[in-house]
Amino acid sequence: MLARLGPRVSATAQDTRSQARNRELALERLRDRLEAALRVRRPRRPTQPSAAARRRRLEQKRRRSERKRARRRPDPDGG
Repeated sequence: MLARLGPRVSATAQDTRSQARNRELALERLRDRLEAALRVRRPRRPTQPSAAARRRRLEQKRRRSERKRARRRPDPDGG
């Protein structure tokens, strides 16, 4: 919980004109924050891009490279 929220946890509320109601709202918010910090998150399953996605990415890189190469000043040697 310390890693997620830090050493000091606070909640404030200034929604209503009533101090008592604001105190209740602040306690609710504090409770929600503590519940969220204590909730165990599912571990992320690492995924890999599909073969088609890799192929598309490399094709886009080739096209971009060719476009930039075409913008360059012609080589004086012709090669």
